[in-house]
Amino acid sequence: MTLAEHLLELRKRLFIAAIAIVLGMIAGFVVSNFVISLMSEPIREIAESKQASLNFDTVTSGFDLHMKVALTLGFVVSAPVWLYQIWAFLVPGLKRTEVKYILGFILTAIPLFFAGCFAGWIVMPHIVELMAGFTPDDASNLYQAGYYYDFILKLVLAVGIAFVLPVFLVLLNFVGVLSARAIIKGWRIALLVIMLFCAIATPAADVISMFLLAIPMIILYFAAYLVSYVNDRRRAKRAAKLESEYLS
Repeated sequence: MTLAEHLLELRKRLFIAAIAIVLGMIAGFVVSNFVISLMSEPIREIAESKQASLNFDTVTSGFDLHMKVALTLGFVVSAPVWLYQIWAFLVPGLKRTEVKYILGFILTAIPLFFAGCFAGWIVMPHIVELMAGFTPDDASNLYQAGYYYDFILKLVLAVGIAFVLPVFLVLLNFVGVLSARAIIKGWRIALLVIMLFCAIATPAADVISMFLLAIPMIILYFAAYLVSYVNDRRRAKRAAKLESEYLS
């Protein structure tokens, strides 16, 4: 394909992805009230023992919050479409091995990312309630709507990305950047980082939630090592076979 043909193909893919995102945003706007209600559940729990409410401090803040929710849901709902458009644009320029690696990464990373987002959503109410516990008894918790939504979104995305990190380790191993020995060599540091992350993401008094979040992350880390170990052994056998054939 010429440069002009590549640009036309890119425009076509971007247009399809944009249409899918807009349609997803419309659907997201329809259910945004329900999503905001779910997000506000921890605040209602806090309000049973002390004064707390979701605060809309500007004229347009209510509409802004609905649009933020709609945009986020639009990207999530339309993910199969725009991810496919990216894939369809890149595949013609990739080698067969690169296609195999990237496809394996996508098919593994997407379910893990959504599983991590779900785990972040589960621990989110505990964090909100824990932070509210530091508010003096004679004070009120007025949660600014935009900030509250950004806090939840960042938390959910952080846990989702954390679940995908082991897949990056495997990908680096498959492309020859990182060996299985290097992955397992840093297991102590990895476990420490995982536990610190889970301790920050969950209330200190809620040890069960911390371990429920840490256990799958630890399993994923060692699963990444095992996959990398098998790949390194297979690569070593292949190299030894080629060397023996060359010498013979």
